[in-house]
Amino acid sequence: MKAFDDKEKAAEKKFVLAAEEEFKAEARRNKKLAVWAAELMNKDAEESKKYVTEVIMADMEEAGDDDVFRKLKTDFTAAGVEITDVSLRDKMKAFLLEAREEISEGR
Repeated sequence: MKAFDDKEKAAEKKFVLAAEEEFKAEARRNKKLAVWAAELMNKDAEESKKYVTEVIMADMEEAGDDDVFRKLKTDFTAAGVEITDVSLRDKMKAFLLEAREEISEGR
C-alpha cells in the first residue's frame, strides 16, 4: 500500500510542477506578446510597461488564450495595426514555445 501511495504522491507532484511551469510559460508568453504588440502600436517605454500589465491582467479573465487574443486584436484595431487572426495566433504559439524552451533551460 505504501508503494501505491508513494507513486500517487509522485504523480501529483509531477502534475503540480508541470502546471506551475505552464503557468510561468504563459505569463512569459504574455509579456513577450505585450512587448511585441506595444512596439507595433508605437508605444513609448512607459506605455509599453503599462501595456505588459494590461495584457497579463487580460489573461486572468477566463481559462485559455481567447481573452489575450481578444485584448490584442481589439487594441491592434484601435491603433490601426492590421494583423490577421491567423498571424496573431501563430505569434502567440511561437512566443509560448519560446517561453517553454527558456523555462526548461532555466532562463
